[in-house]
Amino acid sequence: MSKRRTLASRLGGTGAASHGYEEIETQRTQRAAQPVAGESIPLQRLSIHSRKNSDESAGMSSTFSVDTPLMATAADLDEQRISIPSMELEGAAGRTLANDSGGGGRKRGAGKARTEPLNPLDNTFKRSKYPANVVSNNKYNIITFLPIVLFEQFKFFFNLYFLLVALSQFVPQLRIGYLFTYVGPLVFVLAVTMAKEWHDDHARKKRDKEANSQRYTRLDVDGPVVVPSAKIRVGDLVRIEKNQRVPADMLLLRTTESSGACFVRTDQLDGETDWKLRIAVPPTQKLRDNADLFQLHGSVYADAPHKDIYDFVGTLTADSGLPGAEAETLPVTVPLGAENTLWANTTLASGSAVGYVIYTGRDTRAAMNTGHAKTKVGILDSEVNRLSKILFVVTLALSLAMVALDGFKAVWYVTLFRFLILLSSIIPISLRVNLDMGKSFYSMTIERDAEIAGSVVRNSMIPEELGRIEYCLTDKTGTLTRNEMELKRIHMGVMAYTLETSDEVTRHVRANLKDRIPTGETLNSASSAAQQPVSLADAGGVGSLAVGHGKARRDMPQRVFDMVESLALCHNVTPAEESAMDNDADADTASLHDARLGVAVARPMAYQASSPDEVAIVKWTELVGVVLAERTLTSITLRLDALIPETQDGHGVAPTLTYDILHVFPFTSESKRMGVVVRSRLTGDIYFVQKGADAVMTRIVQFNDWLDEECGNMARDGLRTLVVGRKRISKDTYARFEAAYQRAKVTVVGRADAMQSVVAEYLENDLELLGLTGVEDRLQDNVRATLELLGNAGIKVWMLTGDKVETATCVAVSARLVRRDQLVHVISGLRTAHEVSDALETLRTLSDCCLIIDGDSLQVTLDFFRDEFVQVASTLSAVVCCRCSPTQKADIVRLIQRFTRKRVLAVGDGGNDVSMIQAANVGVGLVGKEGKQASLAADFSINQFSYLARLLLWHGRNSYKRSAKLAQFVIHRGLIISIMQVVFSALFYFAPIALFQGLLLVGYTTVYTMAPVFSLVLDRDISEDIAMLYPELYAELTKGRSLSYKTFFTWLLISIYQGGALMMIALWLFDTEFIHVVSIAFTGLVLNELLMVALEIRTWHRWMIWSILGSLAIYVASIWVLPAYFDVSFIVSAPFVWKTVVITAVSSVPLYIIKAIRRIYAPPAYAKLT
Repeated sequence: MSKRRTLASRLGGTGAASHGYEEIETQRTQRAAQPVAGESIPLQRLSIHSRKNSDESAGMSSTFSVDTPLMATAADLDEQRISIPSMELEGAAGRTLANDSGGGGRKRGAGKARTEPLNPLDNTFKRSKYPANVVSNNKYNIITFLPIVLFEQFKFFFNLYFLLVALSQFVPQLRIGYLFTYVGPLVFVLAVTMAKEWHDDHARKKRDKEANSQRYTRLDVDGPVVVPSAKIRVGDLVRIEKNQRVPADMLLLRTTESSGACFVRTDQLDGETDWKLRIAVPPTQKLRDNADLFQLHGSVYADAPHKDIYDFVGTLTADSGLPGAEAETLPVTVPLGAENTLWANTTLASGSAVGYVIYTGRDTRAAMNTGHAKTKVGILDSEVNRLSKILFVVTLALSLAMVALDGFKAVWYVTLFRFLILLSSIIPISLRVNLDMGKSFYSMTIERDAEIAGSVVRNSMIPEELGRIEYCLTDKTGTLTRNEMELKRIHMGVMAYTLETSDEVTRHVRANLKDRIPTGETLNSASSAAQQPVSLADAGGVGSLAVGHGKARRDMPQRVFDMVESLALCHNVTPAEESAMDNDADADTASLHDARLGVAVARPMAYQASSPDEVAIVKWTELVGVVLAERTLTSITLRLDALIPETQDGHGVAPTLTYDILHVFPFTSESKRMGVVVRSRLTGDIYFVQKGADAVMTRIVQFNDWLDEECGNMARDGLRTLVVGRKRISKDTYARFEAAYQRAKVTVVGRADAMQSVVAEYLENDLELLGLTGVEDRLQDNVRATLELLGNAGIKVWMLTGDKVETATCVAVSARLVRRDQLVHVISGLRTAHEVSDALETLRTLSDCCLIIDGDSLQVTLDFFRDEFVQVASTLSAVVCCRCSPTQKADIVRLIQRFTRKRVLAVGDGGNDVSMIQAANVGVGLVGKEGKQASLAADFSINQFSYLARLLLWHGRNSYKRSAKLAQFVIHRGLIISIMQVVFSALFYFAPIALFQGLLLVGYTTVYTMAPVFSLVLDRDISEDIAMLYPELYAELTKGRSLSYKTFFTWLLISIYQGGALMMIALWLFDTEFIHVVSIAFTGLVLNELLMVALEIRTWHRWMIWSILGSLAIYVASIWVLPAYFDVSFIVSAPFVWKTVVITAVSSVPLYIIKAIRRIYAPPAYAKLT
């Protein structure tokens, strides 16, 4: 796809300005400034299923050359119409950015295309026209809070059942007992739930308020004004400083760079670690200062808001106020693309910039790619809801049986309803109260755990979900890795160096240079050294640009310097001094400048690049004494700090070497290599330096017997490898290459192939192999151990990242997501359904492999073979999805949920992970370097990925096991009293008369048994050391055996037995008055429940003992407080005591015996470990 673009929008600066707005033809190819970040991983077992894109009409091919050198001058461009490669502004994920349904295309927002005045003075700023620029993660507002909360509560069957029972008590014919015994618990449950929801939502609003209160500088005609982010409007001019988050979608008008270029970090938006280059709009960049923006009148057109972060269509029209423009040339209209934008949630990585706000709030790309918060329901709540329906069927069956046995007399339907109400305790209202209180306790425990300090529970309704996770979907950048690249190893065939031995490399560099280049002492003592002619003999040791570069054997210092120099030249890094240079130093060193050999004051340098691994390599060359001091469009200058005497501690004057850049061949995902042709101003020699993946460099460099082995060694250590080679080119050879290359560039048909063939013929052959580099993307602390624990726990880990296949593969290997003996199967570059079908067939034949798939192939797969893909992929132990857009991440989460019906956890640290986090059953957000957006939107917030293991294996286990036991015990407590009621009614002529009335019924579920039952949340079946040491125990939890139909019906049978035994024996021991039956039965019931709590406890806690003893004491005291229900004289008599002991023993002792037998003959899986 070609576009019309001005010269200034590509190169900027004075050269561009001198040619005005001359239009040139551009094609969308990989940008020339793209770094080498796609190095391959030479695993021992690697299968690749890919298809190269040979569609020339799309501007993509397998060639790695471009139509013109990156360092072309404006004058060169004026002489002939040539093509300039545009900057890489779209990733594979962006080209196929899917909508929420998983289809292709881009989803439009509710907004419309807009045309606004360019000058804020011409803008009326109609507030109602566009959404406010606010971050909103809250679920409710003042109007929707009550309806939504009530709907969320009463969509559960048992809550609806309680509501109907409570309403029935307003009918006199159906009223049984006190009204508050039915209405009170329901109101309490709703009040507690509403309070929790309000608290959680209020916390979200508070966090949103902090984000919306971040301060930004808005430019006004009267001067800069500091305003909060929420006050920014469409049409505002906002100044963004370095490392500041962009608050809204903006059009880039000006930067502090004269070329109008700046870099942005987009990892919070698309997950890609590469910095993206953005270009200021040429007419506004050429203005003298920001104040001139208020003299410029015109308009800005922007297309309707949509989700595609890699696409933008707009125009800027200047009607007046444009310096140097003639009246007849106005208005001037400049087309705008994505390269001219700064999207919200990106971070400015270099300089400062002025932007024109075009989208705010929910119209921003970041907001449209973020899903809305939803109410998550845990699987345990769903299971309890299903069990409540079974309990209702039991209640209905018992009620019908009672009415039927009574012969359907009189108004039997009234009797039926009275029995339904009488037996309503089978579905206990206290179940929700206990579970909700348990959830709050688990949340508090997590937040107070010193081992995972700083963890925050933002959704206290689903802690049990942590114990049922079977799929973990994780981001890479900032989650598994720190995004801090570090060059760890250099291998040169006969010698290898690590970061720890860099001082040895420095000694080799210094030894190679000290006798041939003026040292720092010489430069500081006199300027004559730089002014005298430098002969080739004197400069013979200046790296590869002097002598000794044939096939003859060279000494080690020479070889080391050759490698360091090549790494310092072959890249696309732009240097900048960290502090302004001192004017006096400039004056002192000005006389030392030589056309061939210059000098410079040693100062700390900062580097800008679109890939952090490029910066890591250049920082290493700086560490060993060869510093990238300056880079322009046509040259590179290296500062030789290795020659500064050690006594000066790195300060002083160092010689410099300057090289002319003749050609740059940028990295592409197809070529997997980059190269540069440079000419030394010192010697005039021309060299072609190239670095790239070993898979392609092996056939380009000279024969060797060590490269493959060392590449494999580094890959197994998770290092990203680059092979470095170079070749000396004679002037005649270069002249022939230049002529052939120019002819190839004007070829109409097959231009890319023609250019590549020229490069291959003249440059890419017989390169001298200099060495191999290994760069590590530093992992977060304990990532390897955490992933190993999760794998042993039976959790399948998927890594979803916006990075390239090679980068993701390196991290997967480094993090041990891929085992050493595991096959890595790569699917990339697929475009058609037929190719995807073949790839899936191949994947089915592979067992126990790690699948790596890129974004394009993934999108085609999801479009045509969604179910087939997830069927195969869900069985794999590890899957890596590369170049994923935020929407694709959420789609994958929903796909796994729908197909497997398993619980999915998503963990990430960036704004691009929010959709995935919100779509997952459990969302975990890391507090990252770039902000807290993922953390704020997640259910659980942690500070390190390694905390995830303890969160799942320990807290997840406890939360699930405790809630399962608590739920079943509360159900048992309601069932046993209902069974007693059925037995009583059956023996007394099927009359719907309550056995236990009023305060006895209320006290049974509250003061008499509530504390002991709730103390079960303190129980634990194993210690935390065993839980972390044997993660295999976690796999048992995912089967859901702690709360299942089997355990439910077991408790149902226990309740029937105990309820029947208590009531039958009480009636058998009937004394002379009915009140004695109630006293004996109720006392036996309370004692039975306390004994059952003790039976269920595996690890005693002091609060458990106090709760049981305290509840017993309260019951004994209430005997004297409630004389209407108890005959005190009978209670203190011997008959009461022995009858109560008999009833309790018959109901509970058999269960103790059964439990003892089971522990001997059928112990649990963890019994041998405790």
